[in-house]
Amino acid sequence: MNICLIGNNLTNLVLANILIDRKIKVDLYLTSQKKKIFNDRTLGISQKNINFLRKNKIYLEKIIWPIKKIEIFNEKKKYNKILEFKNDKHNCLSILKNYYLYNILKRKLDKNILFKKRIIKSNSYLKNILNNYDIVINSDQNSFISKKYFSKKVFKNYKSHAYTGTITHKKCRNHAAMQIFTKYGPLAFLPISETKTSLVFSILDQKNLKEKDVKDLINKYNFNYKIYSISKISKFKLKFSLLRKYFYKNILAFGECIHQIHPLAGQGFNMSLRDIETLVKIIDEKLELGLEIDSSILEVFEKRKKPSNFIFSSGIDFIYEFFKFDNKIKNNFSNNIFDYVNNKPLLNEYLKNLADKGLIF
Repeated sequence: MNICLIGNNLTNLVLANILIDRKIKVDLYLTSQKKKIFNDRTLGISQKNINFLRKNKIYLEKIIWPIKKIEIFNEKKKYNKILEFKNDKHNCLSILKNYYLYNILKRKLDKNILFKKRIIKSNSYLKNILNNYDIVINSDQNSFISKKYFSKKVFKNYKSHAYTGTITHKKCRNHAAMQIFTKYGPLAFLPISETKTSLVFSILDQKNLKEKDVKDLINKYNFNYKIYSISKISKFKLKFSLLRKYFYKNILAFGECIHQIHPLAGQGFNMSLRDIETLVKIIDEKLELGLEIDSSILEVFEKRKKPSNFIFSSGIDFIYEFFKFDNKIKNNFSNNIFDYVNNKPLLNEYLKNLADKGLIF
């Protein structure tokens, strides 16, 4: 059984680690040997996904920072807390730096003889290798395969960028993540230590917006930290996309190639991890029955994941559009909704489980 993964990203590295643990040979195809890792980029991983990774021998305890509660604020309500989520049984989520996870996954793979890295020399070269594998899994949205076989999608340009960085601040316990909905867009403070907190500030596109302007806005909306410094700010364009078809013959679209969502809820990578969990479960079902793993599993994967991915992604998009609209109007409609959620423990618990586990049908 030979599986080919296309794309040098965290989703493929997690999947490769889990597959080789099941004695499945994996070749990872890259466009180049070098992978650009943004040192200030962070991930939030749900507790359920932490448990899934631990079950598959990927241990993150040494590199994660636990988040005990999540607090939601709205500029419109003068920074009064509108929602709070906390879990007495386990962490709401855990924050880690991308490059820490990348290095852990890469080191594990480099030691295993079932794993090989190969370079894509050209599009014609890539065409020739497709028939050499039982299954090809593509999570590189910019690859030749994505453009040729997976171009039909639901797409929205948010006309905004996410600005990311890290603040260094006075020492504090720092186990509460904050999301502030501002008139410019949502700003997230994601703790990574007692003295450092990462930032994701989604700002609607503006002419002549400079790094200094972004830092000034961060200082303006910060009310929780005594900031000593703000790191260099990076940015990436925001868009929403959902594939209409997940597979073609023996090729499966995967991870961000299937879905891209707004980062306001920190669910993008969590969705990819849930995709991995579903695919691995399908493979395990085949192995337990002594059946051959072939391209038939691709259709099974699409049937199991397409409905939940569509509903969950659309839900995140709705939250973004709701707050965007809410900041334009002057009534207290949204305040009534949030007061209702806060005063309904069962509804609050359902929303926490949804963020932790995703949609379960």
